Amino acid sequence: MMGVNQPMRIDVLTLFPEVCQPFFASSILGRAGQAGLVDIVCTNIRDFASDKHRSVDDTPCGGGPGMVLAAPPVFAAVEHVGALDPRPPVRILLTPQGERFTHRLAVELAQQQRLLLIAGHYEGFDERIRLGLEPREISIGDYVLSGGEAAAMVVADAVVRLLPGALGHEGAAADDSFVENLLEYPQYTRPRDFRGMAVPDVLLSGDHARIERWRRQRQIERTRDRRPDLLEQDALSDQTPRLTRSNNG
Repeated sequence: MMGVNQPMRIDVLTLFPEVCQPFFASSILGRAGQAGLVDIVCTNIRDFASDKHRSVDDTPCGGGPGMVLAAPPVFAAVEHVGALDPRPPVRILLTPQGERFTHRLAVELAQQQRLLLIAGHYEGFDERIRLGLEPREISIGDYVLSGGEAAAMVVADAVVRLLPGALGHEGAAADDSFVENLLEYPQYTRPRDFRGMAVPDVLLSGDHARIERWRRQRQIERTRDRRPDLLEQDALSDQTPRLTRSNNG
């Protein structure tokens, strides 16, 4: 757990800090930083290259296409950044070979004091980065990106919004999709009628218990129709089968 009044620290090691920094300074992440909830620091791996050309990649041993991110500058960057804060970081390597990033994993990471995200580029990582640094390997999906910067932003965003106070309302994150392995219920706002599409009467009834039942039922139905795999992963509570369709749906 994080210490009293001590913000979570997230370090991002990347070859393109200029890509990440504007994102981290905006919207919810920017406000969380200004509120002292999190400190996100981007560090350029290239600053730790040892030659005059600031080389961070090389051709793969044994041949093959593309270039591979070399171990020496990554090790140097991780060790340097790791020493900047007395709290030991959870090292995370962003790679399509890693475990799938989920809401549950975001919740787990949000409990940590410090994260160190390593965003790669090129054809991949020198295997000794995995072997020597022993990071937790995380993938945001079954596809390949040009670099790990987008993945680092996804992980940081999902984690920071779970920090107490980050969303401004303590219960805001509790209604998100994937909480309890359910998708979020449909949302409406004014006007009441728009191009023949009306806000369901139940949402305007003022009956909070009834609204809650309606929302729960819509969550279950939407998850069943769009992501049945989520229901298979995690059995619903005992009260779920007793929920019935509202006449105002």
